[in-house]
Amino acid sequence: MTTSADADISIRCDDLSIAHAASAERVVDGVTFTLPRAGTLALMGPTGSGKSTLAAVLAGRGGEGLSFVGGSAVVEGVRVGRRGRSHRVHTYLTGYLPQRAGADLPARMTVAEVVGEPITSRDRRVNQRALAVRVAALLDELHLPLGAAEKYPYELSAGMRQRVALARALVLRPRLLVADEPYANLDVEVRYAARDAILRRRQEYGMAALIVTNDATAVDELDADVLVLRGGHVVAAGHGTRDLLWTPGDDGNQKLVVS
Repeated sequence: MTTSADADISIRCDDLSIAHAASAERVVDGVTFTLPRAGTLALMGPTGSGKSTLAAVLAGRGGEGLSFVGGSAVVEGVRVGRRGRSHRVHTYLTGYLPQRAGADLPARMTVAEVVGEPITSRDRRVNQRALAVRVAALLDELHLPLGAAEKYPYELSAGMRQRVALARALVLRPRLLVADEPYANLDVEVRYAARDAILRRRQEYGMAALIVTNDATAVDELDADVLVLRGGHVVAAGHGTRDLLWTPGDDGNQKLVVS
């Protein structure tokens, strides 16, 4: 669990390097940063830069095809990569919205079952009435009609499915949200609802957020710090996208931080 020394820190990465287990090719190489409680960090960069892999690993969903080859990462007081109870604590404290989250929702579960599954998978004796109230509140917060709860994902639009996936990531009231392209398929009005859901939790109980995006507007709206990756390396860092400090040779390469 979180130690007193790290009580104000959600993520601490120290020279973290991650490689494909089969080829030993490094996907993330020497990444160092600290994300404080109630802070927001945006990972930006071109396709193949390692940002989605880094986010998945920090969410505890990196998969067996990756291995740690250097450095360390601690998320909510739990060292990343540990198995058993430590991994269960890690994934309980971290809400995760992966790439294509809306498209990959379980087809045979209703929306209510999809959103509540992170709870029911941990506690089969959960109070169903209390769970229904929590799910309904999330659907309403994300501007989904209450009737959506009994529908199946294939009956919804792409934007509605994305909001269902976000509700699922938030249902455990996580200390950390890791979201890969959280605004995918959202029009302006519901995009604001998704943004406000993140900001509200940041303000109310100090939820931190790690966001993968190349949308400069999203970075500004969330008042986020930024790391820009290329080839697994950090090539720029700063607050927002306007005053980034670039490594030598990459100075001002704005193509890395726009969609």
